[in-house]
Amino acid sequence: MLLIVGLGNPGAKYQGNRHNIGFMAVDAIYRRHSFSPWSKKFKAEIAEGELGGQKVLLIKPQTFMNLSGESVGEAMRFYKLQPSDIVVVYDELDLPAGKARLKTGGGHGGHNGIKSIDAHCGKEYRRLRLGIGHPGAKELVHNHVLGDFAKVDRDWLEPLFDALADNTDMLVRGEDSQLMNKIALALGGKAEAETPKPEKKPPAAKSHIHQARNHNQPKIPETGPMAEMLKRMFGKKDN
Repeated sequence: MLLIVGLGNPGAKYQGNRHNIGFMAVDAIYRRHSFSPWSKKFKAEIAEGELGGQKVLLIKPQTFMNLSGESVGEAMRFYKLQPSDIVVVYDELDLPAGKARLKTGGGHGGHNGIKSIDAHCGKEYRRLRLGIGHPGAKELVHNHVLGDFAKVDRDWLEPLFDALADNTDMLVRGEDSQLMNKIALALGGKAEAETPKPEKKPPAAKSHIHQARNHNQPKIPETGPMAEMLKRMFGKKDN
């Protein structure tokens, strides 16, 4: 079983916030696939379904961001799961808007939701970070994170959510690099796992013997007394 957790804050007040991009991503997955109606359990909204031949539980903690780990930890213990059975989707200030990164483990980077999940579940779960960009100054971060996405952001939000929802089975199967490529291509970028072009090999160096034969051989004169003498010694006899 896989838990796909989207992070955000509950309530209409926060619905369009950049901080709620995790909720938005999980909602996109829910709309695209066959899941049960949302219900309340584990201090969260949950929905059950099956993807990639595996049972999947979508979770949107309703504890507010800073206590997200209480909800996820409760679900993990109920189903007797390991941190490796969890994927958490959340906002990342240090990634440009429209960029995504997926990895296992790592630090919380100052994200209070991740800090809480680390405390309740351990650190070795998969983290799908969705970039929201940095406002440029520390004092602007709070309003940026808790501010709504602008209308122009739909140009990258919609392709991002579509690519994630269309390829959630890759997430379930652990095909992380393939999923990242799908998202990058959907947003007009290049696939992140490109095959490097083979380097052109320089011409093979000639051996020192070969070089000596070609470059150190004295030239035989073609005219003059020496040429006549060599011709008499080694030349062919006229018929």
